[in-house]
Amino acid sequence: MPEKHLFEFAVIRVVPRVEREEFMNVGVIMYCPAQNFLQTIFELKEERLRAFSKDLDIPELQERLRAFERICAGRREGGTIGQMPIASRFRWLTAARSTVVQTSPVHPGLCVDAGELLDRLHAQLVQ
Repeated sequence: MPEKHLFEFAVIRVVPRVEREEFMNVGVIMYCPAQNFLQTIFELKEERLRAFSKDLDIPELQERLRAFERICAGRREGGTIGQMPIASRFRWLTAARSTVVQTSPVHPGLCVDAGELLDRLHAQLVQ
């Protein structure tokens, strides 16, 4: 039986008007220390987002989500945060915030293949 590893994930949400607390799931971020894995997948469905708020800046949202990707990848492209240890990057990305892009609480579990599970969680929670 394949070895299972602890992982943590959070759902990435767009919250167009924070005061209304309405949100749409747009991505997933996942961290598995045993596999040295920190990755995110996102997808903006513009038509659905416009149903929440007609004045959303879609290019700005895409850039904020691409920042998640750069920080997950690490190195200089991720800026100061991207150069932190992998666990610190995940904690920073999933910290509570009151902005248009937020994450759900962090959920733990066990997995064999973090990349495969990330794809499955994205399909279940976003698509």
